[in-house]
Amino acid sequence: MESGRPDARFAQTDFQPGAAPEFPVGFNRSDLFGGDHPDQSPLGKAISATAQFLKERQHAAGFWVAELEGDTILESEYILLLAYLGEENSEFAIAAATYILEQQCPHGGWALFPNGPLEISASVKAYWALKITGHSPDADYMQRAREAILEAGGAEKVNSFTRYYMALLGLISYHQCPAVPPELVLLPRWTRLSIYDMSAWSRTILMPLSLLWAYKPHRDLPEEQQIEELFIKSARKLSICNDVTEKVDDLTYRSRIPWAWMFRQFDRGYKLIERCGGPPLRNKSIRIAAGWILERLQNSDGLGAIFPPIVWSLVALKSLGFEDDSYEVVTTRQQLDALILHGKNSQGEKTVRLQPCKSPVWDTSIATLALAETGQADCKEAVAAASKWMRSQEIRSYGDWSITHRDVEPGGWCFEFNNEFYPDVDDTAMVLMALSKSLPDDLHADWLAELIPQSERVLEKRLSTIVSGKSEHLQSAMNDVSRLQPSLDAFRRGVQWLLAMQSKNGGWGAFDSNNDFELLTRVPFADHNAMIDPPTPDITARVLEALAMLGVNSQHEAIQKALVFLWKHQEEDGSWPGRWGVNYIYGTWQVVVGLIAVGISSEDARIQKAINWLKASQQSNGGWGETPDSYDHPELRGTGNVTPSQTAWAILALVAAGESHSTAVFDGVRYLIETQRTDGSWEETEFTGTGFPKVFYLRYHYYRIYFPLLALARYRRAARITTPS
Repeated sequence: MESGRPDARFAQTDFQPGAAPEFPVGFNRSDLFGGDHPDQSPLGKAISATAQFLKERQHAAGFWVAELEGDTILESEYILLLAYLGEENSEFAIAAATYILEQQCPHGGWALFPNGPLEISASVKAYWALKITGHSPDADYMQRAREAILEAGGAEKVNSFTRYYMALLGLISYHQCPAVPPELVLLPRWTRLSIYDMSAWSRTILMPLSLLWAYKPHRDLPEEQQIEELFIKSARKLSICNDVTEKVDDLTYRSRIPWAWMFRQFDRGYKLIERCGGPPLRNKSIRIAAGWILERLQNSDGLGAIFPPIVWSLVALKSLGFEDDSYEVVTTRQQLDALILHGKNSQGEKTVRLQPCKSPVWDTSIATLALAETGQADCKEAVAAASKWMRSQEIRSYGDWSITHRDVEPGGWCFEFNNEFYPDVDDTAMVLMALSKSLPDDLHADWLAELIPQSERVLEKRLSTIVSGKSEHLQSAMNDVSRLQPSLDAFRRGVQWLLAMQSKNGGWGAFDSNNDFELLTRVPFADHNAMIDPPTPDITARVLEALAMLGVNSQHEAIQKALVFLWKHQEEDGSWPGRWGVNYIYGTWQVVVGLIAVGISSEDARIQKAINWLKASQQSNGGWGETPDSYDHPELRGTGNVTPSQTAWAILALVAAGESHSTAVFDGVRYLIETQRTDGSWEETEFTGTGFPKVFYLRYHYYRIYFPLLALARYRRAARITTPS
């Protein structure tokens, strides 16, 4: 790109309600639309009801945040931590156990998502947590759980992180866990095995685990609280290195070298060295690892701001000698407690459940976008407040991402309230889109903003903003620019940061660029199927959507490289997989929207193939649904219980592709309207969010709110400005 040529042009956003002309609508849609203002049609009432639902739940500071629900691994691990701390009889532990018991499945074990198959690690930890908190192993539900676990292969089949809890509580030795050497922190980048070659979330988990490996803290629980009965053989006969898990994805290339076997031989060799006297750089490694953790506890809602590293960092801090009343331990415990939600079960007993983290930036950006898309004047105030809050959340400091991008100005957003070292691409893209739809509509001129590169470097260049427009009143014009400046600055930094985070293959990952060294997925402690953070179609397409919304030229080199990446990852049936949402419906929605946004014609044969796949996946009631089981069994793609969020994703894709007057879209919209509850919400108990494919899934409690609202709003706008075909 030539120096001085605009990277992007973005103008004032039209926020006027009813600005788009209306056209006749076919397929007997007259019952959906109303010609009066405000819109009193069923569609208009549905949109207004959901908008009101969101407005009533907006926090005074301007943000939204709903519960983020995971499986019972969270409550189980919380109880196991409390057991290590000697608090297994506490009120919180008992209440968490009550919640775990309530989630037991008919098959006797515990699953990763509602109605899912037994998951061995989740089931073993749930049984153990119940036993620790006083539930008798002779109880019927405990016997059923034990039988189901043994039938599934026994506690020998648990994953690496579960083994660390077993070592922490004296059931097995640390040498029966996969080694997490603290010396990892000393490995340079050129080895491709450094901590910065691991995904951000793995990095924050493995660093405190490395201190557990070094100090080997443990509390030996009494025999009556152990789970020897869950092993086919015996806990003490557990191998010193766990078997290769089936949950880890295959390599994308063929290799004749048995890397998994080789890494396990290294694991055994390293443990032998330790028994012979220990590595010579152990003290230095501990010192650096401890400093790394302490630095990242600052300005964050706990290490990584997510549950697993918060738990392990608490144990690591105590291993380092920090007292219970120290600032570091007290603060970390408070950050863990902040993830607790209290409730009651059907019998009125107190329950405690844990969130894996909090999602305010994600919830706020999508809610803002949905409200802005309604075009309703009564949403302006909520949108403006949310816009102000989102701008205040921009991360202006350097984090782990800057290790490979030292020349890039910080300018991203994280998922949580505070996670300074870990802004992510997905949230940044979504916030930029929300901000672009939140510009004031009472300006005194049609202003045009342009991003101008300051150098020839494409991916790590700095951008400048030039604003132009005409106004008869100088002071009014100056006031306009002053009001726009915070958003324009955020756009400039955000676009600049996104462009820098693109990987060499043209795609975008979540937290880092080029974090795709697949051999790391073969190390023994990589069985959480998320050891690396490679580019994915869903995030890549969302970045394209954001860049397009901000006016980035579709011929920009970054966009052209991303297109190559996306076409390469399309499945034979026309769909795309979803990394961060379940699954092919999520991925296909986002990719179609992103491709259309940057100018790919809806008539393109590949787009049509995706549209045909979505239509073929629509169910008889007009909705769409897909089970998380599609990650393990791709033949299940596009099938599952119908959900409002997944129905909304499909509608959004179809509307973007010009299908607003199709029968498929009409039936999908009708399904949403007919299933809407009186308060403007929808019922959705399924998990449609993805943490780690095959390992951890999520239920975002607002997905059933803002995604249907966004779909209905975009449908209303599109159906009014396009002629039926």
